[in-house]
Amino acid sequence: MDELRIEANGNIGPIDSSRVPRYAGAATFARLPRLDQVQAADVAVVGVPFDAGVSYRPGARFGASHVREASRLLRPYNPALDVSPFELVQVADAGDMAVNPFNIQEAIETIQANAMDLTSSGTKLVTLGGDHTIALPLLRAAAERAGEPVALLHFDAHLDTWDTYFGAEYTHGTPFRRAVEEGILDTEALSHVGTRGPLYGKKDLDDDRRFGFGIVTSADVYHQGVVEVVAKLRERIGNRPLYVSVDIDVLDPAHAPGTGTPEAGGITSRELLEILRGLRGMNLVGADVVEVAPAYDHAEITGVAASHTAYELVTLLADNTVPGDRRGQANGYAAQAVERRPTAVATGLGGR
Repeated sequence: MDELRIEANGNIGPIDSSRVPRYAGAATFARLPRLDQVQAADVAVVGVPFDAGVSYRPGARFGASHVREASRLLRPYNPALDVSPFELVQVADAGDMAVNPFNIQEAIETIQANAMDLTSSGTKLVTLGGDHTIALPLLRAAAERAGEPVALLHFDAHLDTWDTYFGAEYTHGTPFRRAVEEGILDTEALSHVGTRGPLYGKKDLDDDRRFGFGIVTSADVYHQGVVEVVAKLRERIGNRPLYVSVDIDVLDPAHAPGTGTPEAGGITSRELLEILRGLRGMNLVGADVVEVAPAYDHAEITGVAASHTAYELVTLLADNTVPGDRRGQANGYAAQAVERRPTAVATGLGGR
């Protein structure tokens, strides 16, 4: 059957939802073509159905397919950034990586190898998890492609810089400690965003500071506002190669109940999307959205939030891929965030 796809500028886009009902057909991300249906992709969305690294509630192995289902409602024009990402560049769904669910080390090696293969011709990845363990091999691949350590913006309720769980060094709570130890992160340009909740002890913060991380808590976002937070994140990162990792539990459980380790007092989905839009023009080299656990996601709230988060990341990567004169011009709040940024350094970013 003819898929009735939208095509523009030589790029094969999503199935036309004005002619094919959104609930019909295979659930690729945003109803985009599969990678094998296009000659090459500038941006690829890939799933990693892996959750053997979780310390509490499992289920994120089903996250990628859940996000794809929720993404049926996405439309091809992003008005917040005045960009039609699927017209600007070729975006495709690369399917899921096949990783060993019983061997974490083998799974990490497989994810890294697959990421290197998918990016061999310059393709940028937005990865759907899976638990946060997968960020480490994705960062390894991103740093290797960049030829240098990469900056990191880590959106999460938790630090994920702990040392071990039950003696295990590779879990969803340890990827960024391992990444610092391996020298693949630029320790002058690291920040958590949205952290909150109790810790094991003050040493958690001391270790985190020693690794080079700044912290923007969820309370900072509330008190300082999106405009100020975006400005200070941009100041900290500069034009370094930037990887963005989004644990969906950065959102308050009211906005993302379907996750393994929820924490009260999180940011809203609106705040998350606006902060991401404020990263426009930065040197984004890859991103992930992880820890979506559909078994706990009543009314598909988390899937919707995660699909929109991935859509904004795809838009940013698409916008950065084309020559400057073809990029859309931001016309919303995110543009103001850049234009009105204050010069002071944010509390929590100054000394970390």
